Amino acid sequence: MSLHVFGAIITANGTAANNRGLTEGNTTTLQKLVWNGAVHTTVSAESIRFALRRRLGDNEPTNRTYLEAERRNEWQDHKFSRWDEKSKDTPFIDDDLLGFMSAEGAKQEGEKGGAKVRRAILEVTRAVSLTPWPGDVTFNAASPGATPSAQKKGSNPVPYATEMHATRYQYGFAMTPEKLRVPARAKVALRGLCALGEVAGNHGRFLFDFSPDSIVLRLSPEPAPRILYGFGLRDGRVHMDDVVRKVRGGDIAAAELIIGGAVIDELDAAARSALQGARLLPGVKAACEAACEQLGG
Repeated sequence: MSLHVFGAIITANGTAANNRGLTEGNTTTLQKLVWNGAVHTTVSAESIRFALRRRLGDNEPTNRTYLEAERRNEWQDHKFSRWDEKSKDTPFIDDDLLGFMSAEGAKQEGEKGGAKVRRAILEVTRAVSLTPWPGDVTFNAASPGATPSAQKKGSNPVPYATEMHATRYQYGFAMTPEKLRVPARAKVALRGLCALGEVAGNHGRFLFDFSPDSIVLRLSPEPAPRILYGFGLRDGRVHMDDVVRKVRGGDIAAAELIIGGAVIDELDAAARSALQGARLLPGVKAACEAACEQLGG
């Protein structure tokens, strides 16, 4: 029976701004969605995956590498030849975990095109702010000549505005290690997610710590995660009441859970009783390593 690894992550409180450099007029905007009837800010799964790919490259070569100075991606194997049946080479770690798609059009009229596709084994949800966006915007002015574009404006300051959101973000992930060409890479991915730094949701001029402030991990033979977006806010404090409710109701076995970080301190006696059998650890890193130890290999 397959063992699935699920995770729910919530970041520390921070100030998000300049999401992906998008603008409306002279205002840099945050991406938004309507969540539970209110406008929340959001960060795409692609942005989280992009940040993780950089961390993966710290362990072994990746197929795709982003060249910061040239602001472009460089490929080691854009044809994904390591996935051919006759290839004896081990696939790159990012292709193994994050999947790929390479489509080619027909070379001649009447012929069909082709595609090489691998579904991502590590799936990541979109990150959603824990609190609604209140509409905060700062108004600023770049001093004359501060940038090449400001230089062209002459001697007057260049006004601009920035949407920002002081909040936490929560998101989740899922993977099935045995589906990886190298199953041990599941532990590399898990450690990478527990140590993310720069993720879009902030621009180069801002820093938002996307590493977990708290994490809930579930290692289970069941293919349904059941813990995604399980965090909430009450009286300014983060809770995981929805996860506890599912454990109490029998939808999640407490023994399948490893929970670490600040949310541990918010568990009352009733919640701790419901979570009897779960591993409750004070730190995120400790929870991560406990899950890696359970994965073995």
